[in-house]
Amino acid sequence: MALSPLMVFVALFLVTSIVAGDFYKVPLTVAFMVASVYAVVVFNGRPLRERIDVYSRGAGGGQMMLMLWIFILAGAFAHTARMMGSVDATVGLTLRLMPGGMLLAGQFLAACFISLSIGTSVGTIVALTPIAVGIADQTGLALPLVTAVIVGGALFGDNLSFISDTTIMATQTQGCRMDAKFRVNSFIVIPMAVLILILYVMMGSGIDVPPQASEVALLKVMPYLAVLVTAVMGMNVMAVLTLGIVLAGVTGLLDGSFDVFGWFRAMGDGIMAMSELIIITLMAGGLLETVKQNGGIDFIIRRLTRHVNSKRGAELSIGLLVAVVNLCTANNTVAILTVGNISKQIGDRYGVDNRKAASILDTCSCAVQGLIPYGAQLLMAAGLANINPVTIVPYLYYPMAIGAATLMAILFRFPKRYS
Repeated sequence: MALSPLMVFVALFLVTSIVAGDFYKVPLTVAFMVASVYAVVVFNGRPLRERIDVYSRGAGGGQMMLMLWIFILAGAFAHTARMMGSVDATVGLTLRLMPGGMLLAGQFLAACFISLSIGTSVGTIVALTPIAVGIADQTGLALPLVTAVIVGGALFGDNLSFISDTTIMATQTQGCRMDAKFRVNSFIVIPMAVLILILYVMMGSGIDVPPQASEVALLKVMPYLAVLVTAVMGMNVMAVLTLGIVLAGVTGLLDGSFDVFGWFRAMGDGIMAMSELIIITLMAGGLLETVKQNGGIDFIIRRLTRHVNSKRGAELSIGLLVAVVNLCTANNTVAILTVGNISKQIGDRYGVDNRKAASILDTCSCAVQGLIPYGAQLLMAAGLANINPVTIVPYLYYPMAIGAATLMAILFRFPKRYS
């Protein structure tokens, strides 16, 4: 019963959309609203007001509010930059410098490098998705595909970066050093990243870059360049976006793209464009907190660990635990924190190398986080690209690949030294 709200959501949105053959038939907001009302109703043993309070705490928790502030700033920056021509100028410069065959691979590499440098997938998605959308408009590439390229590259760094929340949490809970976890993790995911990069090169071989009719206005590129540089330098993502808003606005005022009131209107329109994303995030947070408080996650942990009797089974249970809990929390860092201690106990009992356990925790959580349409990464990417997050999922080759690679690493005892 504790998990039934998630089943209601899946049945209402996913099943109905598949039957109808259209993922826009049932809005995500409606699916979450119905599932949320159901979750509060079936939350037994507490007064109605207390059940609503639990839901509200989940919706308004610190992590959720931080995401909402990022969404608001991202919307204001993206729309301001678009109105003053920064996106078009950046896309024009990219198309001028990069051959068509390397467009997809180049975007993937850029996302991998930036996310590895800053340790956050959301910050990478915020910085690169508007450029990817502009490239799709100019070249005729499928918008969900180019958006998925950025999301995949963003998760590369989220998984491997030394300053990523997931890396820190996985190594702390399993009691191993970051550099040791990085080495094990690299054996599992870097071959997949190379494979996906080759795939993007092959997919991009037939792309024709349209000729650029005019010179690129380098002044208009500066806001995006500043955002990318400060992000790579490790500045807080909210500070990066605030700087981007100011630079885009000042540049627009200087070149006459808009006046002060036009700038304000651009920011307001950008924030309003994120309204559906903000509502979905609030309802998802409340729904998942209700599932947790009603015992849903404890139930999953008990069920998935009761039949463990070997090292391979222990590794599988660690991966399954974090994956399923990630589905229920829509936050890979929270998922690792939730199951970290029980994973450590399982690993110690059956002799699992703590470096491999940390790698399994991190990689499985990132794979799932990159595939769920109600996770922050896909919601942010879909909001900036103005598409349904579900349409991105079929093109998320990198998260699928690292999930498959982790399963193979467990089943075939790879890498041998740590297995």
